[in-house]
Amino acid sequence: MSDQDDNNAERKMQFLFALRSRGVTDNRVLSAMEKIDRGPFIRGLFSERAYEDMPLPIACGQTISQPSVVGLMTQALKIEPRDKILEVGTGSGYQAAILSQLARRVYTIDRHKRLVREAAAIFNDLDLVNITPVVGDGSFGLPDQAPFDRILVTAAAEDPPGPLLAQLKIGGIMVVPVGQSDAVQHLIRVTRTDQGFEYDELLPVRFVPLVEGLGKDT
Repeated sequence: MSDQDDNNAERKMQFLFALRSRGVTDNRVLSAMEKIDRGPFIRGLFSERAYEDMPLPIACGQTISQPSVVGLMTQALKIEPRDKILEVGTGSGYQAAILSQLARRVYTIDRHKRLVREAAAIFNDLDLVNITPVVGDGSFGLPDQAPFDRILVTAAAEDPPGPLLAQLKIGGIMVVPVGQSDAVQHLIRVTRTDQGFEYDELLPVRFVPLVEGLGKDT
């Protein structure tokens, strides 16, 4: 084994240890995060920090979430192998790639054409054929593909968006950051029941805001 292989193996072990130490304990989630390399989703100056547990800037003024938050959000969804998932906020595409390892089908939507285009290229390179990237206003979801078993929102809303709640199956779960400012946000898990919606507060987080409309990039 070469020194490079040794370094990569050690880095992967440290990466997984960091996830476990921050509460990511679901073996299916850990396996998915071990399989999907975060490196290709980060470009430019910050590519060397791809394996650190920290958020990093990406194009269009957005961020790629720190891996432990990706793991905790994914774990909170309680994904089943036959699930159809909607992700609101494609960003780098890293979260959708993780979801693709756990579910039957992933639809991911983003208001920025550039982000969707670049993420789609990575999905193609990695042969992730069960992801459908879409350019659109994610605050309204994807009515044509609804209902969804799981919905993951990777931008903060003041309240769980009504159109997204409406696209959740009975028994379905949505995980969404909720808060009116950058300083005070909490990750909320919403479960749809026959009687309505149940809400669980999971942990404090910090996400970019959920913005209506399309981005101005091309």
